[in-house]
This record gives sequence, C-alpha cells and structure tokens, in this order.
Amino acid sequence: MTTSAPGLDVQYKSGIPPAASGHPAPNRRSVVENGLRIDYDVPVPMRDGVEILIDIFRPDTGGRVPVIVAWSPYGKHAPVGYDFLEGSGVEPGTVSEYCALEAPDPAMFCPEGFAVVNVDPRGTWAVQGKHDMWRTSEGQDEHDLIEWLAEQDWCTSKVGLGGVSYLAISQWFAAATRPPHLAAINPWEGVSDVYREHVFHGGIPETKFVELVQWFAGNSSTEVEDLARMRDEHPMWNSYWATHRADLAAIDVPAYVVASWSDHGLHTRGSIEGFEQISSDHKYLEIHGRKKWAYYYLPESVARQKAFFARYLKDEANEVDSWPKVRYELRESYYKGEEQQATAWPIPGTQYRILHLDAQAGVLSESGAESGTTMYDAKTGHAYFDYTFEERSEVVGNASLTLWAEARGSNDMDVFVGLEKLDAAGNRVDFPYFSTREDGPVALGWLRASHRELDAQRSTPQQPWHQHTSEQPLDAGEVVELNVEIWPSGTVFEKGETLRLVVQGHDLRLYDHPASLHHGATRNAGTHILHTGTDCDSTLLIPVLT
Repeated sequence: MTTSAPGLDVQYKSGIPPAASGHPAPNRRSVVENGLRIDYDVPVPMRDGVEILIDIFRPDTGGRVPVIVAWSPYGKHAPVGYDFLEGSGVEPGTVSEYCALEAPDPAMFCPEGFAVVNVDPRGTWAVQGKHDMWRTSEGQDEHDLIEWLAEQDWCTSKVGLGGVSYLAISQWFAAATRPPHLAAINPWEGVSDVYREHVFHGGIPETKFVELVQWFAGNSSTEVEDLARMRDEHPMWNSYWATHRADLAAIDVPAYVVASWSDHGLHTRGSIEGFEQISSDHKYLEIHGRKKWAYYYLPESVARQKAFFARYLKDEANEVDSWPKVRYELRESYYKGEEQQATAWPIPGTQYRILHLDAQAGVLSESGAESGTTMYDAKTGHAYFDYTFEERSEVVGNASLTLWAEARGSNDMDVFVGLEKLDAAGNRVDFPYFSTREDGPVALGWLRASHRELDAQRSTPQQPWHQHTSEQPLDAGEVVELNVEIWPSGTVFEKGETLRLVVQGHDLRLYDHPASLHHGATRNAGTHILHTGTDCDSTLLIPVLT
C-alpha cells in the first residue's frame, strides 16, 4: 500500500515501459517440466485491492510444502543475468533458467521439498499501483503475500524469505510487520538504513550506483519512486528517510544473516547492524570476504541455506542447532582467508588500540605525536599514515577516526577515509570489492564536515553515530573535530606488515562501469589541513583480537 512520509510528498517518475525491456504480457498458466510444477502470473490481492503477480515453483510430487519468497522489482521473468554483471564470479551454468536475479534457484530448492515464489511487486512491470522502494509500505505488501501463501492448500503454512541485496533489504521491512506465518528469514547482504548506507555516506551523496539501482528497479507501466530526486531534495535525515529504515527491533523470527567485508559503501554495515538489532532468539551471523553473488551460489553456501530453512520451515533437527552464533572470514589477501567462529558480535575479547596520527612523520604511533600539520589539495590530493605491526595481529570489527581538520578555501569539506594493507615489502594487498571488483581496500569511511554532529545516545568510541539533521558550516580558519565511522572489516596482519590510513577528498577507487560507487557532488575546494599532536590529537581506533 503506497504511503507518503509524514509531512512530505514522495516524488515518483514514469517507469520504463515493460515492453521496452522485452517483458512478456502476463499469461496465467501452469506447466510441469524438469520435475517442477510452475504456476505463472498468479494474481495476489493486497489489502487495498491492488493485485501483484507471482510465479510459484513447486516440486512435482504433490503434498504440502513450505515456501521461500524472493521479493524484488528486477523481474520475476529474470530479464537480467549475471553475464550482464561483468566480474560477478557467477559462472555460466551455475543457476537454472528459473532463477531470478539474486534469488534462490527453484532448481536447487524445490527438489528438497520447498516452494520458491518470485514476485513482481506493486508498480513494477505489469502490476498496477506505484512502486515504493525499500519502504515500510513495501513491507506491508510483502506481509500480505506471506499470509496469502500460508492459506494455499499446497502450503504447510510456513513461509520464509530469501535472497541477496534488494531481496535482503525487503526482508527487514516485511519481518518488522510480524506476519503470523513468517517462520524464518535469510537476508544475504542487505542495507538496513538506506540513508546512511546507500544514498548518503557520512552525509555525502552517492551519485552513481543510486542511479543504476533506480534504472534496475524502474520497469513499470505506472510510476516508481524517484529515489535520486528525493536524495537531491532531502539531503538531511527526515521523516521520508525514516520510512526507509525498518524497525529492526520488531523482528523476532529466526534469522540467518550474511554480510561481507567486501561490500563497503553498500551492504556491509547494514547487514551487521541488522544482526545486532533484531530481537530474534535464534539468529546467526556469517561474514565472508568474497564476491557476494558468487558466494551466494557456492554449493556449500546453498547447503547452509537449505539446512537453515529445513530447520525452521520444516522443524527438522539438523546441523543448525550446533551452528556458532558468528562465523567470519579472517582475510589474508584476495580470496585467501580462514573461517573463524565467535559467540557474539562484536567479538568478545576485542581490544581497541589507539594510534596517534603524526603529520610530520606520516605514521601512526601508539605513543603519541608532536604537534604538526599536513595538507593536500581538497579535490586531488591525499595524506598517508602508516602503522607497521610488531607481531601477528587480527584486526576484526569497527574502526573509527578522530580527525582534527581545517578547510582552506571552502566552508565545508568531504573526507574520504580508507584502511589498506601493505605486505612486508610495501606492496598494496587488494581484496574483492563492491560485488565485481578485485582491487578493494580493507575498509572505508566517509564524513561531510558540516554533518559532524553526533548522536550522544547511540555513539560509541568505535562507532560514531551522526544525526544528519542539521548542518554546521565551517568558519574560515576553524579547526574542527571530525569523528569518522569506518565500516567493519576482518583482516590479519603478520609481523612486518603495515596498516595504511588514507585521508583524501575523493573516492579511493573510481571505475567507469555504472555498477560502482561514486560521490560526484562533493563540497571540496581549496586545501584540506589535518592537525595532529598534543593540541589536536587525531587518532585512529582499531579493533584487535586478543
């Protein structure tokens, strides 16, 4: 049911006509093939009378089965495959022709006694109504679908939710409505705060990937929410953005939450925040360091998905009862790491090491630094600070940067922060990054100086939480304290290897492909001046396991 944010008009735009994307006209029919019974274009009424369309895949063996729902606007007929997403790591033949983008593959799950339902939501493709993207209103529609499915004579009445990215984000909103027949969720890398984790990073607008997602989700015979326009018209946190953050504490169903170290700028933070904030008694967190789509369809990953859904949709006693609460990859280099286990997140026993920035020497020091400054061109320059480990160290969790800074030539500054790994010879060690890239950093953080106001209730030393409700421009010559949240990471540094802190006024990595992150509307001009030492003690806080 489409709703407006209190006191605000949500802006919509005309959708891309489905025919222009080769969308077949709805054709309700049933077929039996390859061991599957498939019901195409089944209408399902929402509470206000609008009918969405779904495709139902079931084993062709009769009997009642539980359901796994894959909810996204990308087209249940799978118009886009992984060949479009160059560098995804999903090899041809990995998934069947029935698999929608980022969704559970019916050919993998139906033989195990599950149904899989692919959805065209309200306002997408041939479905009427306006499409709300990642909103509380979308969660209400998914709630209605869950309850409708539970009443079907072929369903055991138990319903689960699965899928990656958009399909994970939608799970937060649906589960927060507490549908009576929702039995389990498997959000696999999903933003849980659209403002902080997707559209703005530290208050800096993201200007590339937002447009791509808008295009991906833009096929409609009616209108779709204009997320890019709302970004431009509403740069501060308000009631509109509040509708884009699910009530995570309301979620109490069993949850298998998967995150990655490799999706900074999109899903890493939100997936881990989701795990921490949901109220489920049975919840499991897995964090990997690989490319997310390839990892989702690995045989061992699919096996864990099947085990989880069998445990909570079929009540089968299995390996899930002995799963660790947290499992994570301790990365060494690209696609090289070891799985570790923990009883909670943050990992018990984590110690936070304070490293002082030394502007004169360009190093990070445990013992402090003399007063000094370093400067760089606000648009093209950078500053480096290095810390070489004297013993093997596992850096796992949230980091944060306290930076005393000054903008010369502007009344604001956008700071881009990166943590990188250098091997003992001083060579940069790269990691998978942003779904398809192979030259990623250890971790990233961002902050617009005028958005530096903290929420004192929610902030911790290792994770500053910014209000984003008002701006505080800089006066000429003013030196301000910036508290930069650096998203979680998990990396091992051997003795003699180096952690490098990068501070600059632009993205650490830039790519031509539209499926990449970019902040093209910074407020940077002139020179950034970083202050360190006794009077302005700029520090990096890193999490080290003992």
